Amino acid sequence: MRIIGIRHIPVAVPFHHGERWASGRRGLISVLIEIDTDEGITGIGEAPAHPSAEVVLAVLRSVERFAIGEDPFRTERLAKLGEVVGTGHPVGATSPALAAIDMACWDIVGKACGQPLVNLFGGRLREEVEYLHQIPTGAPERMRELAAQGAAAGSESFHVQVGADALGTDVERVAAVRDGIGPGRSIRVDANAAWSPAAALRALRALAPYDIEFVEQPVSARNIPEMARLRAHVRVPLLAGQLCRASQLEVVRLGAADAISVDNALDGGLLNMKRAAGTCEAAGIPAVKHSLGELGVATCAAAHLIAATPGFDHANQSYRALLSDDVLVGGPLRHRGGRLRVPDAPGIGVELDRDRLARYAELYQVAGEEFEAAGPPS
Repeated sequence: MRIIGIRHIPVAVPFHHGERWASGRRGLISVLIEIDTDEGITGIGEAPAHPSAEVVLAVLRSVERFAIGEDPFRTERLAKLGEVVGTGHPVGATSPALAAIDMACWDIVGKACGQPLVNLFGGRLREEVEYLHQIPTGAPERMRELAAQGAAAGSESFHVQVGADALGTDVERVAAVRDGIGPGRSIRVDANAAWSPAAALRALRALAPYDIEFVEQPVSARNIPEMARLRAHVRVPLLAGQLCRASQLEVVRLGAADAISVDNALDGGLLNMKRAAGTCEAAGIPAVKHSLGELGVATCAAAHLIAATPGFDHANQSYRALLSDDVLVGGPLRHRGGRLRVPDAPGIGVELDRDRLARYAELYQVAGEEFEAAGPPS
């Protein structure tokens, strides 16, 4: 089997509620790709627009001519495409595009074998994957209301962004979410590396009464020794944010976190995410799936791997609560109690809705980049 063509379609899908952190956005931008083979099998993949859709598209255009003619079963060889754009290991700006090619090739492999990806990644350890219910930042009263709605719908784990405002306001918002969901359900707080070490120490002590599951990346990910020192002085568990695998090793070596966030888009492919989770397992540290912002294609692809991999014992990041729609046949993914059932169909097990795809491709052409540049609606 050989790759004979690659198509890429950038799309913009609006949120119900704008996302706000150090910056903000009104919706998700992703680049969907389709890889055609000489045997008539087409695989689909998705790259979040990180750092932008233009960068993802530029990387895809740089490497696609080297992918033409390759065997999609040779995923390790295709991973070396990162060397074409100047990185021996795919990181940062190049990795989402390379991860989308990897994902589409795995979709082809699954379809050719007549097997869902979960069976190719080791078989099911779990039938469903749990995801966080994201609460958009806003007035505490509104956040309490949205949290209560999520709890009533069965979600057990909630995600709150902090760090964009004064500490007192952040604490008030977290308190409102706790009040809305009641005891027993988990709250994960994401600071997006917004705090200095001193501010992080004050913030973590102030948040401790609200029974926080993890605080993700309270200080800069470039300063892992400082995160280790912070962890030694607080009782709130810390989650190391989206790091390359070399940085994950330093987190383990220094004892800088209670869990580590992994991401196939940032690590350049699905098997790389499984390798990162294996590092966590060897160290006795849980892994959780990070998301740069994914639609249903990438969410389901990663769900196959999570379901087949030990160590994913906590809820994973998702934008399901914010997305107003998706590009899949049937629309947005259906979750039950915050859990997504892993698809049974061959490959990733999803199909693109051509009408939706065209609608959101047009929206990207008209106003797409504004989704990332602008803050959330007032």
